[in-house]
Amino acid sequence: MKAVVLALAATAFIFLVYLKVDQQIKANPAASRQAYSRRFGFKSHHLVFDPLVASMERQGVKIGGNDNASNPFKMNGLASEVKEAYDYFNDEGKLNITLRIVVLFPWLDTSPKDGFVNFKELEAWNMRMATERLNYRTQREIEARDEDGDGTIGFREYLHHMTDNEIENNGTRHGEAGWWREQFENADLDHNGTLHFEEFRDFLHPEDSENEKIQKWLLGEKIKRMDYDEDGRLSYSEFLERAYDTYRNYIDFESAGAYIPSPETIFSQLDVNKDGFLCVEELMPILRYLHPGELAYAKYFTSYLFHEADENRDGKLSLEEMLDHEYIFYSSVYEENHEDYDEEEDFHDEL
Repeated sequence: MKAVVLALAATAFIFLVYLKVDQQIKANPAASRQAYSRRFGFKSHHLVFDPLVASMERQGVKIGGNDNASNPFKMNGLASEVKEAYDYFNDEGKLNITLRIVVLFPWLDTSPKDGFVNFKELEAWNMRMATERLNYRTQREIEARDEDGDGTIGFREYLHHMTDNEIENNGTRHGEAGWWREQFENADLDHNGTLHFEEFRDFLHPEDSENEKIQKWLLGEKIKRMDYDEDGRLSYSEFLERAYDTYRNYIDFESAGAYIPSPETIFSQLDVNKDGFLCVEELMPILRYLHPGELAYAKYFTSYLFHEADENRDGKLSLEEMLDHEYIFYSSVYEENHEDYDEEEDFHDEL
């Protein structure tokens, strides 16, 4: 049946064939995704490949109050709230992901428009979806916390749950007012005491920020959990035991195993002043490996999709290859823990 879909799609998508999607994943890609998630330490990143699914999830948030309040793959009341959603559900009330891939394929195949989806095209798509998700979550938080309706967030608006005494005490332990204030001031680039949309997005999602102050703050928080002797830097043994494995996994994946620096080599390269320790500034070049965010995940998820779906290893995906591996495009990675040194709590979870 998928061959029929492919033939029809090749003729300018004149006919759209609804296919029943009720088979099980042949090679157990769920287990493969979980292994991928454990390997790279992703805990709560949730990339949605299909904008229709993203729209339905957002509608579920309005009704249920959280990002995963409903199952967008089954027909429910949300479908009537999202334009054209009904068109993509089969008679059994299941989302026809085969049809969705056929419809989305021309939108992915853009540069060049050659009948294939190359790595850059798929990565750009996933990055766009991740960015839209970050923007959506940021806007939702602004709407929830912007008490005076000026479109920006002040410090007290964000910490509305704290008492005046707690804020005035300005404690600097994790989660206390002073701890939040440091990051708030890092994000406040124009120093006007409030955060506009871009600043607030950086504040909420520091792992995806290009703000160097925020990046250093984030890395400093990361180091605290690796730093046995609490001297504010990593010795070689601390780096080896707490950071190298995470770094190695990413490099292994990026280079397809072609080149993986030894711990001695990478430590020496990072140790610019050759004092035998790594400070925040020296660890900055590998921040994206030590604490990847949604955007980094989008890139690695693209690599994962290509690894799974590019059967002939030609560096591009045909529609047939995507249809043969359709389920992996509609599965997000959720892992409650991973093989890292400590729990990877989001710095903003406690609110």
